[in-house]
Amino acid sequence: MTTPEDGSPAWSFRLLSELDAADARATALAKPLTLHQLNWRPSAAEWSVGNCLDHLAVANEVYLRAMADALQNPPRAVVQEITPGWLGRWFIRKYIAPSSESARVRAPRKIRPAAEVDATVLDRFLASNAAARALVHRATGHDVNRVRFTNPFVPLVRFTVGTGLEIVSKHEQRHLLQAERVRASSRFPQ
Repeated sequence: MTTPEDGSPAWSFRLLSELDAADARATALAKPLTLHQLNWRPSAAEWSVGNCLDHLAVANEVYLRAMADALQNPPRAVVQEITPGWLGRWFIRKYIAPSSESARVRAPRKIRPAAEVDATVLDRFLASNAAARALVHRATGHDVNRVRFTNPFVPLVRFTVGTGLEIVSKHEQRHLLQAERVRASSRFPQ
């Protein structure tokens, strides 16, 4: 784990800590579950714990690939904080961050979860977070507020790598909260 004393920017330490927390939440949530419990849905229109983890693993893979491509040859420069632009801030607040004011929208087709997940879903989520950590480490030497990538879901929109990393973290928080609510349901199978 990176610490502020190693010279890394503050944003990287914060994001790495958030990824660690997401790993711990997902492990506590899903590890003790049976395959039936992982796939249990409160209703046909809602996701299971496994669906939430599958969605996050697939979304991370797609988003991280786009950001990694943008970091191929950018100029080196270090920034201490991520400062999303107005569009990035609005997008995170409106669609990504867990909030009672966030809009509920269908996931883009390429990151919709499988109808049924298998027992590897937690491992795939944890692996996607390992890839996110690697990208955070790789991005620390770049101005993540200037290097842009094409949004893989809305190609006309370009976000900064910093905004993309914030999206990954906040998106995980949103869907882990969703999965925790499913597991806390009084109807959850024991």
